[in-house]
Order: sequence, then C-alpha cells, then structure tokens
Amino acid sequence: MKLDRKDILKALETISIAGEGKNMVESGAVTNVITFGDEVVVDLVLHTPAMHIKKRAEDDIKRTIHDLVSAEAKIKVNIKVETAEKNEIKGKSIPGIKNIIAIASGKGGVGKSTVTANIAVTLAKMGFSVGVLDADVYGPSMPMMFDVESEKPISVEVDGKSKMKPIESYEVKMLSIGFFTAPSQAVIWRGPMASKALNQMIFDADWGELDFMLIDLPPGTGDIHLSIMQSLPITGAVVVSTPQAVALADAKKGVSMFLQDNINVPVLGIIENMAYFTPAELPENKYYIFGKEGARNLAEDLNVPFLGEVPIVQSIREAGDYGRPAAMQTGSVIETVFETITRNVVQEVVNRNESLPATEAIKITTMAGCSAVKK
Repeated sequence: MKLDRKDILKALETISIAGEGKNMVESGAVTNVITFGDEVVVDLVLHTPAMHIKKRAEDDIKRTIHDLVSAEAKIKVNIKVETAEKNEIKGKSIPGIKNIIAIASGKGGVGKSTVTANIAVTLAKMGFSVGVLDADVYGPSMPMMFDVESEKPISVEVDGKSKMKPIESYEVKMLSIGFFTAPSQAVIWRGPMASKALNQMIFDADWGELDFMLIDLPPGTGDIHLSIMQSLPITGAVVVSTPQAVALADAKKGVSMFLQDNINVPVLGIIENMAYFTPAELPENKYYIFGKEGARNLAEDLNVPFLGEVPIVQSIREAGDYGRPAAMQTGSVIETVFETITRNVVQEVVNRNESLPATEAIKITTMAGCSAVKK
C-alpha cells in the first residue's frame, strides 16, 4: 500500500511531547515527513536531551501511525536535539575526570552504598580508572566497605597548590567525611557546612585521571544533592531501590528530582537490590521477600532503563562488613551479577554521551570497558 503524507501529519497532530502544551506538528517539532510506498520517515526536533522523552516520542509516533494510518507501515524516526540556553544547575568540570555518576536512593536502607562499592571495584576490574566520593555526609560507610577506616588522606603539592591525596583500595580512589571523623563521632552539621566539606573533597583533591567518578549520595532528596549538582556537571544518575512499594514510592521521587527542568540530569537507570532470596541448599528456589520485580516495573513505567537486579546473598553483607566488596569474589554468582549491572551502566553512559549535544557529552576512550560491554 502507499502511505499519504497528509494522513501521517494528521495522525501526528494527536501526539504532544512531554512538557509542551501543543501537539508535535503545531509546535514545529515535526520538521519533515517523507513517504515512499509503505515506508515513512519522520524528522523530529526536541528541545530536551532527556533520554526518556526521546524514547517516549519515538514510541508514540510509531504506535500512532500503526493505529491510525497503517499497521503495516515501516517507520523510521530521526530525532535531533536542540537545547536552548537556560539557567540549568550545572557545575564546572574537574580536569581529568571524564564521567561523573551520581548513585542515589529515595530512602535509606536499600543498599545504595553496597551497590556503589561493588560497581566501583567491577569498573576497576574492567580496566577503568575509578574514584568514589562518599557524599553521604551523615552516614559515611565507604571507609568500612573498603577496609580503610584507619587511613587518613595526606597532603600533596600539585602545580604549587596543596591538595588532598585520595585513599586508594582495590584500585579505587576515594574520599569520605569518614576519614576526618572518629568512627563513633556523629557529624552534626548544617547544610552549608556539609556542602563546603564536599566541595573541598571534590576540588581540593588530587583525583588525577579518572574514567569514572561515582558519587554515593545520601538517601532522599535534599540540600546535599542540590549542592553536588551545583558543583559538578553530573554525567548521569543511577537510582537504587528495593522491590517493595514503600521504597519504590521514594525511588520515583528520586528519579523525578534528576529530571526537573532546572536540574536536567539524565537518569541512566534503576537497579533493584534485594530482589529475591535463594537459599544455598535450594539453589533453584527464589523467594521474593520484598515483592517481585517492583523496581523493574517502575523503570518501565518511568521509561528509564532497568540496569539489573541484585539478590539477597549473605556473602554481600559479610563482604561489606569485612571491607572487601563481594564483586571481587572470582567465579561467584555475585561477581557475575555486578559485571552485568556494571556493563549496563557503562553502555547507558555511552548511549547518553552519544545522544546529547557535543557541548554536554563526555566521551569514553578507555577500550577495556567498552569491550566489556560487547562481550
């Protein structure tokens, strides 16, 4: 059959783009429609780089044409992003750091720090140079998870300036408030003090060349999160949640925070922690203690990538307490789980950097990790 361009345009008038009141034809988002037999090409211009909006627009176009014009139509959608100048919360870059990933959770107790530590060591095993900034000011746990509680950063001179040298463990560089306080000491700071301390760990440290800096954010959405996003140009955010409804409600708020118009940080995806329990004596059984596939379903509802699930395994807890992340257990199920999740994170960073305008994108050049993605 032969498609009619007018029918296509009429169908597209029924679609509006998220955040815009007009339909995509009236707003000028559709710049061209070409038909040839049963093939149609739609050229679309968007004014936001958010990946979930691009994906939704493409899906809406294909579904609408199939529903209203022809179910047999072969559709190609070309999307170009043109971002207008606006007062976004963007910070200055740190020389030598290629990608900065914020790892967040809507609420405490979902295993965000454990996931951060295991992704960090997995990235290092893949051949990336990695740093971790423990921004969970009121509950810093990275020193314990990397078995460096007693370490103290030393001062080094870099280009005539005094800088903190991050502590290194398992080929991961890290800084944490925990290095500057006693283990039993509570950090009782107001927001501005905490923000100042974080800025010092970010800009007054000798991080060197890093492919990835992972930022372990505090739970929730608040002052620390805003300070980090004002200080740094975050490449993307990863949200960690458990499957139950209470955690998912807060995880949804965490995703929403990053997608605010004045923040506009791409969400790389959601990780489901404590997804199920499999006892050692019954390896084929799965018990969904906190609910089944809640975070996976949330990712689908929000149209953001699902990066993977982490089961409840006793060795993950033990490894964190002993200061040796579980992903380092060669040949274990947990090593495989975190390799899969980490490859997905790297792939989403690659996708993000390719899809955003060149002024925002930070390219990955380390081939070791890219090859890991393709395995």
